[in-house]
Amino acid sequence: MKALFFDLDNTLLDRDESVKSFIDDQYERLRSHVGHILKEEYTTRFLELDQFGYVWKDKVYKQLVEEYRIQGITWEELLQDYLSSFRNHCLSFNHLHAVLIELTNKGYKLGMISNGFSDFQRGNIRALKIEKYFHSIIISEDLGIKKPDLTIFLKGLEEVGVAPEESFFVGDHPANDIEAPKKLGFKTIWKKNKHFHDVKSDYKIEDLSEIIHILHKKRSLI
Repeated sequence: MKALFFDLDNTLLDRDESVKSFIDDQYERLRSHVGHILKEEYTTRFLELDQFGYVWKDKVYKQLVEEYRIQGITWEELLQDYLSSFRNHCLSFNHLHAVLIELTNKGYKLGMISNGFSDFQRGNIRALKIEKYFHSIIISEDLGIKKPDLTIFLKGLEEVGVAPEESFFVGDHPANDIEAPKKLGFKTIWKKNKHFHDVKSDYKIEDLSEIIHILHKKRSLI
C-alpha cells in the first residue's frame, strides 16, 4: 500500500463537537436576537436541522428564523456568521497530527477528498493546520462533482500518482466513503460514529491511531 485518502468531516475534523462549540458561541454573541430561545433548544434544533452536516446551512437558518420568529437579524446574516466564524471552532479527533506525521515519515502519500464548498472547507483544513501533510486536497465544489461519484476518486488517484489497489480510503459515510471507493478497488477504513451502523468496510476504527496498527499488520502479512 502506497497511499491513504481521507474524508474531512467526521473523519479528521470532529464535526459534532466543532458545531456544538460554534453554536454555543454564536448564541452568546447574538443573544440580543436569539435570547428568547433557550440555548439548549437553539443548539438541539440546529443539530436536528443540520442532519450531521448533510443539509446546507441556508436551509437550517431559514427554518430557525421562521420557527422561532427571530427578529433583527436575517437568515443570510446568520449564514454569513457561520461561514466566517466556524473555522475558529474546528476541533480535530485525537491523535490527528501524530498519525499524519507518522504516515508521512513512513513514506505514505496522503490525499483528502471532501464534499462541500471550497472556501469553507479549505478554511477548516487550515484551521486544523494539516495542509502540509497532503499531496492532494480535493473539494467537490472545485470539480463540480461530489462523492459518491467515482470520478472524484479517480481525480485524487491521478493527483497522488497511485492505483486504487495501492490505496486506502478512510471516512465515515457508508455510501460516500466506503461503498464508492470499494468499487474502484480501494481498501476501506470506516471511522466509526453514532450516525451509521453495520458498515461493510475492510476495517473499522474508533481512533485514528488504529490506522497505524492496521498498516503494520498488513505489512507483516506480506
